[in-house]
Amino acid sequence: MNLDEKKVEAIFEAILFAMGDAVEVEKLAAAAGVSVDDAQKILYRMMEQYQNENRGIRLIELDHSFQLCTKNELYEYLIRVAKQPRKIVLTDVVLETLSIIAYKQPITKLEIEKIRGVKSDHAVNRLVEYNLVRELGRLDAPGRPLLFGTTEDFLRHFGIKSLDDLPMLNPVQMEDFKAEAEEEVDLKLKV
Repeated sequence: MNLDEKKVEAIFEAILFAMGDAVEVEKLAAAAGVSVDDAQKILYRMMEQYQNENRGIRLIELDHSFQLCTKNELYEYLIRVAKQPRKIVLTDVVLETLSIIAYKQPITKLEIEKIRGVKSDHAVNRLVEYNLVRELGRLDAPGRPLLFGTTEDFLRHFGIKSLDDLPMLNPVQMEDFKAEAEEEVDLKLKV
């Protein structure tokens, strides 16, 4: 590695440390005055260095953005000093709602409720509070309903780099789920 690449590494490290959150690779490249391809190569090399060296931090990629964070195996030491973060508890209802949003985004509350068959205000509000879901804007339709989608915290929490890494839904399982849901609706109508 030549001296210029070491300087670019230092620039990236300084920016990522100061920002705290994930920074898009294009912004990092522009700040350092290098191409996006060169920036990605350097960032991947940095990821490997952080992983191989006995360091307390690691570099992660989140949907074409990069972030410095504490290594998972050292987290217990961090919470000894820092206030213990609030643990997110995802009930079945909240997890079901999150799954719908993750796979169907951008999506409105009405569309979520059609899929679930029940009101979803509480679950969506809880997901927004946990910063796993955010408002993406409004649908250009009567009433201009809010559109919801997942956040970087969603990616971080579930350990995936992008939405492309979500597990593929098995068509056979989908048919089973659909049949179960229809059966459940039939039971409710008979009661």
